[in-house]
Amino acid sequence: MKSYLKTNDFFLSNEAFELLYDETLDMLVTSPRPIDIEKYYDTDNYISHSDGENTLLEKVYQSIKKRNLQKKVALIEKFARDGKTLLDVGAGTGDFLRRAKNNGWKVFGVEPNANARKLASQKKIDLEGDLDTIQEMKFSVITLWHVLEHLPNLEENIGRLSHILEEGGALIVAVPNFKSYDAKYYGRFWAAYDVPRHLWHFSRTAISRLFLKQGMELKKVKPMWFDSFYVSLLSEEYKTGKKNWIKAGVLGLVSNIRGMITKEYSSHIYILQKSK
Repeated sequence: MKSYLKTNDFFLSNEAFELLYDETLDMLVTSPRPIDIEKYYDTDNYISHSDGENTLLEKVYQSIKKRNLQKKVALIEKFARDGKTLLDVGAGTGDFLRRAKNNGWKVFGVEPNANARKLASQKKIDLEGDLDTIQEMKFSVITLWHVLEHLPNLEENIGRLSHILEEGGALIVAVPNFKSYDAKYYGRFWAAYDVPRHLWHFSRTAISRLFLKQGMELKKVKPMWFDSFYVSLLSEEYKTGKKNWIKAGVLGLVSNIRGMITKEYSSHIYILQKSK
């Protein structure tokens, strides 16, 4: 693999990392991969592991998250089967599963972060710490909302997900897109690289090839409209030391407009189906 970009962990440690290009899969790989990855999540500021609304950024994040919850549930409803069994991998604080449960789904979730599991439990959503305890179960829908990029042993874990997905079932994966306009504009400061927490950086081609190996075919790709704005806001702070709300808003809008032409948005939702 050849070097694609050198960047830093601007979120926490400021340590230097390199992104290597895997030509076979058309994706990027973070190097080096830390042995103790957990310490890079060990902060109260990791927003997806909390329900905090103390800062303006947290309020914006939580507001967008709440707006997206019903859209996510509406999406999985299109793939409802007998029993309506849902597994959410990287379930965070459980809000998506709670909303799905209220819509009649039998819900299960995996979340490695203990604090996030505790917050989910307070909402009557009990989460497992890893996939090991549910390997004998089957699900009609499995979702990973900005989680696949965090998973170690990528192809092994994709195989495990395929194993517990029903034949004909749907796997829904949301990940950042390193080929988007905002990724190219911000370069090493693009917040969605988020090294080393993000171990992998995907393209449409990479998702199609990785999952086809495990008997899952890519059926549809949808844009995540809000991601370009949120990522641009963080990227502005990494690049300039200031959030620059107006400039980030303009860049997010430009990225979405470019995406309408190129089909390369800041983040994509990939809908895959397991062969029967």
